[in-house]
Amino acid sequence: MGATGGFPIDLVLFGMIAAFLVLRLRSILGRRTGFERQQMPPQPAPPGVAAAPVIEGKAEPASVVRAHPVPDSASPLGQTLAHMASIDHNFDPARFMDGAEKAFRMIVAAFAQGDRNTLRSLLADETYRGFEQAIAAREAGGQQQVSEIRGIETVAIEDASLRGTVADVTLRFVSDQISLTRDAAGHILMGTDAVTEITDLWTFERDLATPDPTWRLAGARSA
Repeated sequence: MGATGGFPIDLVLFGMIAAFLVLRLRSILGRRTGFERQQMPPQPAPPGVAAAPVIEGKAEPASVVRAHPVPDSASPLGQTLAHMASIDHNFDPARFMDGAEKAFRMIVAAFAQGDRNTLRSLLADETYRGFEQAIAAREAGGQQQVSEIRGIETVAIEDASLRGTVADVTLRFVSDQISLTRDAAGHILMGTDAVTEITDLWTFERDLATPDPTWRLAGARSA
C-alpha cells in the first residue's frame, strides 16, 4: 500500500472513488426535497405478506389493501396502459403499482446491504452496473450505507410508452427515509439520520410478449 509520511494513499483513493460513485447514483436513488418529517417509529410489515421478487400484473395477496390512483382510462396515459393490457391480458395498472412498491422497498434495502443477487434480478443491465460499482467502491473504502424506509406517501404512474411490445412505465415514489453513509469508524460521511422526504422517478421495463413477468428498473432520476 502506498503512503506519504505514513498516511495510506490507497484509502484516500478508495474514499474518493466511493464518493464519486455515490454522487453519481444520487440520480438513481433520489434526493432529499428539503422537507424533513418528524421521526416516527418504524412500522412493522403486515403479517403474512411476503416480499415479491418480481413486479407482476397478477393478483396480489388479499391482505394488500393499499389503493393507488389509476390514470383516467380516457387520457393518453390511460390509453397507453390499456394498449399494454391488450398485449398482456394479465397486466393491470393497480396491481402493477402494488408490485412496484414492493420492488422499490427491495431495491433500496438491497443496495444498502450490498445484496447483488437481489439487485441482479430486479435491475436492467446498465442500471445494475452502476449500483454494483458503487457497492464495490463502498466496500473497498470500508463504508456502510444505511437506508431505512419509514413510509411511502405516494406511488403514482407518471408516464408510459410502448416500443413494439416493450413497455416502459415511469412511477413517482415519495417516501420518508433515513438515508446516510458512514465511514469505517462509524462517522456520517453523507446524508442524515433524520427522517427525510425523498422523491424518485423510476422507470421499469418489460417485453410484454415474453412469458417472463419481471419488470426491471431501467432508469431513474430525482424529481
